[in-house]
Amino acid sequence: MKRVLITAGAGGIGRAMGEGFAAAGFEVWVTDVDAAALADCPAEWRCFEAGAADEDAMRDVFAQVGRLDVLCANAGIAGPTAAVEDVALADWRACVSVNLEGAFIAAKYAAPLMKAAGAGAIVLTSSTAGIYGYPNRAPYAAAKWGIIGLMKTLAMELGPFGVRANAICPGAVEGPRMEGVLAREAAVKGMTRDQVYAGYAAGTSMRAFVEARDVADMAVFLGSERARMVSGQVIAVDGHTENPDPKVGVI
Repeated sequence: MKRVLITAGAGGIGRAMGEGFAAAGFEVWVTDVDAAALADCPAEWRCFEAGAADEDAMRDVFAQVGRLDVLCANAGIAGPTAAVEDVALADWRACVSVNLEGAFIAAKYAAPLMKAAGAGAIVLTSSTAGIYGYPNRAPYAAAKWGIIGLMKTLAMELGPFGVRANAICPGAVEGPRMEGVLAREAAVKGMTRDQVYAGYAAGTSMRAFVEARDVADMAVFLGSERARMVSGQVIAVDGHTENPDPKVGVI
């Protein structure tokens, strides 16, 4: 049975990824910082309470994994919503640490396992903010751009060993995390939550938000043999963001 490890896998997009890989016949391992969400995961999943940016904790997890077919480095936080001059350095560092350093740590410990096996797939969760940038979200956008640079480098380094790397860029995804973003943006822009929501939807060709399962489906595909020659790619799952207008926003 193939094995997948998903960071921030107990809820949201990560939980949907776990369910998708489980349906595809994978053994699912997840890490998360939410103990209650981990306790609610299916009994057959291997679950670990570990922060993605905590190298010691993640090293211990990978030591137990032993072998790995697919890594989904999915952990991320929204970070502050503020003009760049109002962003505290501590908030910048916290956002970049989870979003970018967390992906680096996961890739660092997954790479030797996959190189030894001569095969593997690494899927990094970036964002459409990592394609277009995003006003009032400098730490988040910078980290998500960094994810793409990390992915491109991993694809080049690991390709000769049979290991692929790709990045998924979700758009606005329905769920609690997005609701927090909507509330913060509404406060910053002097708008209602529904106005901000409508702006996000209007900024896509599909005129709709993405669901977590849409992102999960792409992750499962990228981790499968059907994607055996897909590497180094930035793939948006966003309903096609047409207009990264600061009044509309991207996530």
